[in-house]
Amino acid sequence: MSQTETRNGAKAAAVPVRVINGPHVRTERTTRRVMLHVAISMVPALLGAVYFFGIRALYLTALSVAVCVMTEYLWQRLTKKQVTAGDFSAVVTGMLLAFNMPVTVPAWVVVLTAVFSILVVKQMFGGIGNNFANPALMGRLLAMAAWPGAVMQYIAPVTLDADAVSSATVLGAVKTGGEAGYSYLQMFLGEIPGALGETSKLLLLVGFAYMCYMGIVNMEAAAVYVATVLALTFIFGPAGLFTGDILLNLFGGGLILGACYMLTDYAFVTRKGRILYAVTAGVITAAIRIFSIYPEGICFGILTANCLAGLLSLLNRRHVYGTKKG
Repeated sequence: MSQTETRNGAKAAAVPVRVINGPHVRTERTTRRVMLHVAISMVPALLGAVYFFGIRALYLTALSVAVCVMTEYLWQRLTKKQVTAGDFSAVVTGMLLAFNMPVTVPAWVVVLTAVFSILVVKQMFGGIGNNFANPALMGRLLAMAAWPGAVMQYIAPVTLDADAVSSATVLGAVKTGGEAGYSYLQMFLGEIPGALGETSKLLLLVGFAYMCYMGIVNMEAAAVYVATVLALTFIFGPAGLFTGDILLNLFGGGLILGACYMLTDYAFVTRKGRILYAVTAGVITAAIRIFSIYPEGICFGILTANCLAGLLSLLNRRHVYGTKKG
């Protein structure tokens, strides 16, 4: 131990300094804790899906979650990597994947897409934090490309006492020139055909409010995304400029689900980056809704923004202190 000289000339023992690696700031906000809160926040929408579509909604969600967790566990054991299957990220992926499926989807489609989402999209790119796109949305995209007939058959909620036959979604009916067939209140509450987790906007917003209260989600990014979609679909309406139906575009599809749970605003730390990311996803989502043959563009919009995250980060690059700006 070295000696140092004090102000009065006396010798004093120096305090040893221990240098350790970061991080030096500790927090209770772990991945497991965050993902647990996200899973809890989706419970109201899951209960709503069971109410509107029957007990099979719970069965499909449980199957999706189980396959996702087991796939992650087995892959990490086989590759001798740290097992993170208990951090609830695979649970969230499984729930979101089921939320993007209709109640009529075959169980084998859920199993295959769950394996693909975890094994290919998540684990083969390094696991949580390293996957280039939302695993659940990539699973949905695979199902749309490989088995479109299995994931595009929607039925009316059982609460309407309707026959269990295929029924177009609200946006799908309007896209083909028909009427919505449901009131705005029914769209908001969830009494419409659609994917399991997207129909009840009320219950999705309840879960989103819980996440905001817990401080695990950025409200601004979700609001910018929704505002971008609504503004563009209103301006470029089906009957000309400024003829779009704002409430129909807000409540008639999966916009709330996409904004609250699948717009991964953890991709950017800065406020400017999050807004740029949300606007990009919103523009593509609106363009798909307006100009393509598809009535919905949530999947394409958010996944495209995921893939453009690297380019967007270049546009949002921070200035390094002590250097000249280029």
